[in-house]
Formats: sequence, structure tokens, C-alpha cells
Amino acid sequence: MRYIIAIVFSIFSLGATAQSGYFEDALRFSQSFPAGSARIMAIGGTQWSLGGDVSNIAGNPAGLGFFRKSEASISLGYSDWGVQTNYLGQNRSYNTSNFSAPNLSIVFANPKGVMERGSFKGGSWGISIQRIANFNSEFGYFSDALGETSIIDFYLQDAFGIPESQIETFGITGMAYQTYQINPVAFDQDGNPIANPDTYDSFVLGLPFQDENVLQEGSSNQITFGYGANFDHKLFIGGSLGIRSLSYFSQKVYNEEFIDEPLFASSLREDLFINGAGFNLNVGVIYKPIDFLNLGFNFQSPTWYGLNEEYQASMVAEYNNFYYEPEDITLGRQEAVTDLFINNFRLNTPLRLGGGATFFLGKNGFISADVDWVDYSAARINSNSFNEGPDNQAIQSLYTSTINYRIGAEGRINKFYIRGGYAHFGDPFADNFIDRSTTQISGGLGVRLNSFNIDFALVSQQSSALYQSYQVLDSQNNNIGPITDVENSIINGVLTIGLTF
Repeated sequence: MRYIIAIVFSIFSLGATAQSGYFEDALRFSQSFPAGSARIMAIGGTQWSLGGDVSNIAGNPAGLGFFRKSEASISLGYSDWGVQTNYLGQNRSYNTSNFSAPNLSIVFANPKGVMERGSFKGGSWGISIQRIANFNSEFGYFSDALGETSIIDFYLQDAFGIPESQIETFGITGMAYQTYQINPVAFDQDGNPIANPDTYDSFVLGLPFQDENVLQEGSSNQITFGYGANFDHKLFIGGSLGIRSLSYFSQKVYNEEFIDEPLFASSLREDLFINGAGFNLNVGVIYKPIDFLNLGFNFQSPTWYGLNEEYQASMVAEYNNFYYEPEDITLGRQEAVTDLFINNFRLNTPLRLGGGATFFLGKNGFISADVDWVDYSAARINSNSFNEGPDNQAIQSLYTSTINYRIGAEGRINKFYIRGGYAHFGDPFADNFIDRSTTQISGGLGVRLNSFNIDFALVSQQSSALYQSYQVLDSQNNNIGPITDVENSIINGVLTIGLTF
């Protein structure tokens, strides 16, 4: 089992107990934001009731029933993920840029002729390859002020109750023992030796300067096969199958430096790689009660993932030639490495329910709005490699359901289109320590020339978060470990080129 102690984006609420870290994956791989063509991105991602766009393949497949001609499109994207961190009143900025092809789609329309009888008016098949999530980012902090705790405090609490004969196998805490940052209490109060002691102390007593860097890479992508049918040009029903792939890499390097202590500096590095695949089902309906109004409903099943992980950590402690009398050794550079942990586990993400309405302004444009509900506490982890119980308990206690809403509009002037949108994604955490919701503002332009169209969208996304390097509990069971404020600002530009045939 891996022993990750760096908690990304405020996974722990204050007073929570330490977990093995898989509950972080449950949230990280469950969250998603609107994706698809530049047209849909520009109107805030609204698509539950708007048909006739290639984004319907992975969005609401009922919208495929609106196609009267076949269409192929490709989207090219650029993203810049900016992070501003604040730790002990000190700010630091990071930027990560990424080029991608977030959407490649084709729709094969098969409408019935105008004179053909029957309620069924034909339908369309669609296939798309779409980026669902982008994990590429970098952030951290650096402080020239002394911290309020040390990671050694975490090691001491984590090691309590572990016999010395077993401590070396306990992940990063075992490495702290191997590098002499924590040492067993070998004698009782009367000076008698303790056989196989299970409590520890440290000869490093001061507070350190602290810094950390977190590098994340990877993405989640989905191939979707969808079909939408048209009944009397009023009722549209569709379904799709999504086959999702996932690749995620994280490297965390945490450092401490001491003044006038036997330990000069220590460094902890953790490398985590997760990959795998999953599938999901999607069912949607769009109904036109009157010509200028669409009402849509969408059900997205959980994504059932099978994931593989590799985790390894290493530690270095630099001592000032300190003589450690119990073992008659002079300490200099001490190093330790964990085994390479390889595990398999299954993740079921939450289902999603959505609904929306689109009001058409004749041929001059439309206004569209969506709302959906996701319960992140319903995610579940299963594995034969480790005990998933504590992580599932953490998922249920830390996360909650959210209501997400989006609104967008499109205006038409001859062959030119102007678009704008706004979206709000609720805070998935149950505590109210800070507001971790995400807001999004978007806009874009488009032009359609006979069988050719080109669209551009610019999307600005803002969110706040917390980062906790490690956890230390005080006598009231409150976490007093270092917490860094994190402000995320993501700019996405998307260009879509489409061809009808």
C-alpha cells in the first residue's frame, strides 16, 4: 500500500484522521467540466437541451437526432493553468501550458425523406474522441519564515504503537526511522530496557524552514459511440457508450531546513503513477413542446474504472556529523527508499443527472440553461490489494453532493455568430472551511459558410483550494500541520473546424 501524506486541494477537513490516500483519487477522477466543440464551450458548456452539435455524442446523445446532414469536426486547444499559493504570508506563482486536440468527432446522419410516413424520422450515429480532464499543473510554496510544526511531528504520531521490529516496513514513516529522524524510546521511566519498543522520539527539536513542489501530468480521454433518433421532429431519444482511458503522474518533493540542530536538512520525494480504463453509459431525451422551446434530460451512469498504480518514495537526511550514542554512529548523509508498491483497484465514480431548456429567438439565436446534480460521496473504491474501508469512509464523510448550473446564449448576424456563457460548479466538500466551488466565464465567435464552419471559444475558470503537506493533530484532535492557500486560474482557448457532407 502507498503511504501518501501530501494531500492535494484540501482533501482533509480539520480534525479528520489520516487515510491511505485513495479517496483523493475518487474525487480527482470523478470531477469533470464541460468539454466538446468550441461552440459548446463558448456558451458555458450548456448542451442538455441543445441538439445538432457534435458535442452531443458524449453530452446528451438525444441531440444527434437533430442532424439532417453528416458532419465531421476537429478541435484544437491551448490551456494555461496558473496557480497562486500563499504560505505564512508569502506568495508564489506557477504557470503550466498545454496544447491538445480536445475533440475529434464525426456524425453520420440518416434522416428519412419528407414524404416518408411514420413517427420515426430517422437518426444519426456519432463517434467522438474527447478529452474529459486535464491534470497538467505545477504548484508549491517556499518560506523564509520558520514553520509552526515539522514533518517529524507527523512521523512521531504515525509511528506510535508500531513495534520497532515492524517500523521499517511502514512507508515514509519507516524511512524516517531508517534515517534516524525518529528513534525508539528504548528505556522505561525506571531506566529498564524495553523489549521491542513501540513509542518514538526525536533528537531534532527545533522548527524548520519548509518548501514543497508538486508536479502533476496526464489526462483522461473518452471514445464515445452514440445514436440519437427523431420522432415527429418533437421527441428525440439517444444513448451512448463511453470507453474512457486515464493516465496520471504526480511527483512531490518536500524539504525542511534546520538551524542549530543536529539535522541540517531533510527531503522527501514521492512518485505516483496511475493508469487504467473504464466505461460508462449515457441516456438522454430532448422534447419540443413548441417550436421555439427545447426541454432536455440526461442520465450519465457512473464510470466503472479498473486502475493500476505504482508508488515509490525516497528520503534523504543530512546531519552535521552528529554522534548518535545509542548506536555508536556518527550521522552524515542518510538515505532510504521504499519498495515499489504495485496495486490494482477499481473506482466507481458518481452518476450524474441533468436537465435543461433552450429558448430560441427565431433564427436570430437562443438562450440555453442547464442544471445537473452529482453526489461525490457516492464514489466507491474496491480492491483485493489493500483494505479500502477507511478510504470509502473518508469519501462518505469528506465529500457531498453538488448542484451545477450553466447558462449560455448565441446571437446570429447573417453567417456570423457571437456567443457567451457562465457556469458554476458546486463545492464537492462537506465542510465549509472555504468555498471550493468553481466559476467559469466564456465567450466566442463563429462563422458558417455553406458546408464549412469555424468556431473559437475562450474560457476562464477560477477556483480556490487548500493544500496540506502533512497532518499533525493537537490535543483536541485538530490538524495543526501546514496549510497553503491555493488560487487556480485556468484559461482555455479552443478552435473547432467542421465540415458537413
